[in-house]
Amino acid sequence: MLTVRLAHETDFEGWRDAARRLRGQRIAPGEVCWTTEPQLFADDVAALPEPKPFAVPANFVELAEDVALNRAAHRWDALYRLLWRLEREPRLLALTSDPEVLEARHLRAEVSKASHKMKAFVRFREIPHPDGEAYAAWFEPPHRVVAKTAPFFVRRFTTMRFSILTPDLCAHWDGRHLRFTPGEDRASIPAPDALEDAWTTYYASIFNPARLKVKMMQKEMPKRYWRNLPEAALIEGLIQQAQERTEVMVQAEPTTPARRLAGKAEVRDRAVVERDAAPLAGDLIALAKLEQGCRRCELWKTATQAVTGEGPGTARLMLVGEQPGDNEDLQGRASIGPAGQLLDRALDEAGIERSALYVTNAVKHFKHEPRGKRRLHKRPDRAEVSACRWWLDTERRLVRPRVILALGATAALAVTGKTIPIMKSRGQIIQLDDQAQAMVTVHPSYLLRVPDERARAEGFEMFAHDLREAARLAGVV
Repeated sequence: MLTVRLAHETDFEGWRDAARRLRGQRIAPGEVCWTTEPQLFADDVAALPEPKPFAVPANFVELAEDVALNRAAHRWDALYRLLWRLEREPRLLALTSDPEVLEARHLRAEVSKASHKMKAFVRFREIPHPDGEAYAAWFEPPHRVVAKTAPFFVRRFTTMRFSILTPDLCAHWDGRHLRFTPGEDRASIPAPDALEDAWTTYYASIFNPARLKVKMMQKEMPKRYWRNLPEAALIEGLIQQAQERTEVMVQAEPTTPARRLAGKAEVRDRAVVERDAAPLAGDLIALAKLEQGCRRCELWKTATQAVTGEGPGTARLMLVGEQPGDNEDLQGRASIGPAGQLLDRALDEAGIERSALYVTNAVKHFKHEPRGKRRLHKRPDRAEVSACRWWLDTERRLVRPRVILALGATAALAVTGKTIPIMKSRGQIIQLDDQAQAMVTVHPSYLLRVPDERARAEGFEMFAHDLREAARLAGVV
């Protein structure tokens, strides 16, 4: 048995150099022991001859860099087993049913999930600093994701001086440079500041007892994070009060959503609306007002309002969803409900600012069916998509995006005019008539319906990858 000692727990470069030499000497995975513990008798792998150059798929390197951040003791061995097999099975990573490929993807998904949780649950507190305002946060990540995730906070809080303290590694941003120092212990936790009272008051006010699902909440906000969240002190009490508050809400008289259709007072027919919109040249605000008077299909009759697109008129990347949901219909904004919140998380994961994108829908009115006091989403049919495509085409003409990413089959139909199999077409570039290029991916609501947690995490990772590729093609990142 050959023992390989790496310099530290995330020593990916050391692992890569050793793995290259070991494979070059035909040393099989079962003959190697990987460790980061000090050993008197660790073998000097660097003394092995430099192997002949060999290539591996780029996605293996990306996979391995993420897996290296997992705390699992077998991570290095799992990666070497894949590297060993890639010589004879160059398409190995495409075999999603292979147990070793599945295990590596699972390790990567855990890292991705830990990075996402860090973005969601870091809470900054103001601290004294000789140069003025500064903030610090304490966080305990389940995997070693500080270096991977710190650039997100730099992008999000570019003008803010901050430190993120963890047991593994600490990240510090002074407004110009990002640096890392060794980990700290819990004694370094910053004291509560004046903002926490305001934050906890706000959190309690937006807590909706009627939508409380404790198991789902604990999946999204595991208890391991609660001790470092100021709002966590409220959660137990809010849960206990939820039943009583829900009963009060149920007994209350139902409210009717306010109809804010601009064209309600003056019903304008389809020809008039299209005539008024035809001469528009770059005026998205005027287009949004005209959409409120749309009568191209019957959906306007039961909707609160048309939900128009959002984003800069010069956006290089346009995201097209299916239709507004219940939240969007009531608030008049695109992609702000549960699926929209998942989209925001995926954009964060991909390093994309939503404010740089134009986000819209294939159908502008909420199609639904009543179920008691609830309004359940109902998929638009082909005729409704076709009727509303006139508005989408006008948005495309005004914004002139380089790339359009269709989220789901309905959006793909609206963008291309054809039925497209989403899973088979992911990653492919579709040339459109107006010189824009299109790509397709799943709708984020699809991921919300995936019951298996591991499959959902992998799906989220693939969705973020699709967003990143579309943004790269459009020149956004």
